[in-house]
This record gives sequence, structure tokens and C-alpha cells, in this order.
Amino acid sequence: MKNPIAAVGRTVLDLGQTIIDVLALFFNTIWWIVIGPFKAKAANRRHIFEQMVFTGVQSVIIVFFISLFTGIVIAMQSAYQLKQLGAIIYVAPMVSISMARELGPVFTALVVAGRVGSAITAELGTMKVSEQIEALETLALDPVRFLVVPRFLALLIMLPCLTIMSDMIGILGGLIVGVFNLQLDPYRYLTFSFDLMTWKDIWTGLVKSVTFGTIIAMIACYVGLGTRGGAEGVGKSTTLSVVLSFILIVLFDCFLTGLFYFSNM
Repeated sequence: MKNPIAAVGRTVLDLGQTIIDVLALFFNTIWWIVIGPFKAKAANRRHIFEQMVFTGVQSVIIVFFISLFTGIVIAMQSAYQLKQLGAIIYVAPMVSISMARELGPVFTALVVAGRVGSAITAELGTMKVSEQIEALETLALDPVRFLVVPRFLALLIMLPCLTIMSDMIGILGGLIVGVFNLQLDPYRYLTFSFDLMTWKDIWTGLVKSVTFGTIIAMIACYVGLGTRGGAEGVGKSTTLSVVLSFILIVLFDCFLTGLFYFSNM
């Protein structure tokens, strides 16, 4: 029978080592971007742009529909309560502020983690088990520079852009309900949507999106580069990457919400 105390201790040590390894990968990535000789050659720029297209442009459709239906649902659910109070016009700021503060960044990050994060892990995991990573190292090419940095930059740039689009589409969804179901004036609805929204609501959502982009990139690349066990290992790594990303996105969202809205920041 295994010693439960030893099992708990081993788990804690493994978790601590994993956190250290992820942080080391993060700082190594930052070093190649800021301090290291990351030269923006044509091939490097093309690789970054390809990752930006895959991360951002090809995620537009799914983010569009999820944000649109989210705005519609928020408007319908809030209208049910506010109508009883005679404050139906406050559906507008409820949708806009909810999207900017919380739902836009979180839902967009979850979509990108499921679509892009899993693809990054599968791609790097396949390269790892087929020994392409070792081939790069044999040629004195750093895998972090050529594989991690472009994906990290693409997520860091495109996730905030997708978040802004998600906020606007969510407001559009609320506008559809407000105009066609609640018979509100479109101009008054939009005016109310933005009058009660502050810059803090916008930039905190963008800070969250940058944080989530970092999480998705680091988890996907770390798990992908650590893949073992052939095709089966690639499948397990992909699942692990998505699960960890989801958990960390929700965890850091809770932390950042408390930091921003229960402090004087």
C-alpha cells in the first residue's frame, strides 16, 4: 500500500517543478523577443503573420457567433427582471459592461484555447515525438526562438483584437433584442450602452485578454514540447493542454476580477 503522505508530497513537488519549468519557458521566450538576437528576417515575419492569421482571422467566425448569442441571452435574461422594475433601458449597459468586463475576454479565451491551443500542442507534440525538435537542436537552432516565439506573439496580439470584436458583437446582440423585442429606440440604446461604460471596464478586459493569451501560449507550447509516447502521447497532451488552459483562464479571471474591482486600481 502506498504511503498517502509520500504521494501528496510527490504531487506537490511535481506541481512546483512544472510551475518552475513553465516560468522558465516564459522568461526564455521574453528573452528571445526583447534581449536575445531575435532578428525579424522575412522568414520569421512570415511565420508570425501565418500564426496571426491562424490564431485571429480564422477564429473570427466562431467568436462572432458565440459573442452574438451571448449578447442576445444576456439581454433576454436581464430584460425579464428589469421589466418588472420599469428599468428596461438598463438592459443596454448591462450587456455592454458584462461583455467588456467579463464575458468578452473569458469566452474569447476559451474559444481560442480550445481551437488554437489544442492545435499548437498537437503540432509541437507531433514534432517532438517525430524527433524534429531534436533535429533543430542538432542544427544549433533554438526551438523556443523558432517555434514558441511566433505563436506567443500571435496570441498576444490577436487575442485582444478578438476580444474587442467580441465586445462589439455582444453589444450588437443586445441591440437586436432591445430593438426588435423590447421596442427600444436604437440610438437611445447605443447611447445608454456607452454612457455608463468607463475606460476601466475596457482596459481591464484587455488586460485579462493579454493574460489569457500568455496562459494559452505557454501551456500549449510547454505541454507540446514535453510530449512523450507517440501518437497516443500527442492525444493525451492535447487534452491536457486544453483542460489546463481552461482551468487557469477561470482561475486568473477570478484573481484579476478581485484585483481590479476590490481595489483602488
